[in-house]
Amino acid sequence: MNTIVIADYHPVVYEGISCIIRMNPALEIIGKVNNRKELYDFLAKKLPQVLIIELDLPGINGINALRTLKDEFPALKILVFSSHAEEMYALSAIKAGAAGYISKNNGPKTLESAIYQVARGGIYLNKEISDKLNSGISKGQSVIARYKKLSTREAEVLSLISAGERNKDIAEALDINEKTVSTYKTRLLKKLNVDNVADLITRSRLLEINSVT
Repeated sequence: MNTIVIADYHPVVYEGISCIIRMNPALEIIGKVNNRKELYDFLAKKLPQVLIIELDLPGINGINALRTLKDEFPALKILVFSSHAEEMYALSAIKAGAAGYISKNNGPKTLESAIYQVARGGIYLNKEISDKLNSGISKGQSVIARYKKLSTREAEVLSLISAGERNKDIAEALDINEKTVSTYKTRLLKKLNVDNVADLITRSRLLEINSVT
């Protein structure tokens, strides 16, 4: 069961999402919060698998709040469900740590699909944005081709880096030492042609987007 908390100050949003996923046995709403304080109080007591959040939530500083949430709760999967169009903020939200972005202009089936995709570990963006990304990364030397050249262990390290894990946590998860993790990071920066870990995480998420569209 994938547990969900909804952070939105509109009662109709909570009721609407509840109705949409009521018959889905893989999804369960365990709470609703109306502002930043309520959100952090809830997360401190019980961490859900998925947070569905409106960027305009009182006390939340838009995209920057996503970075803070991922820093403090790295295991949390964040789906932005916003009144703002995807074209305005979707990619910035993904780069800041969200696992998906969907506009409130979408229908119930699309929303349920987005929630489920994020809950199972994927990344959700609408088809138009995903197609642009796929087109962009297919030009020149393919990022996918670079990714396929990674060793199994390099791919594992990349996945954990993308999930926000620290070197110590990666070392423990893979039963290697922290120095080896640093070595893998250096290799990944070179193989995926990026300059820093932040860009490495972004590149990893673009790869995930490509794999689920």
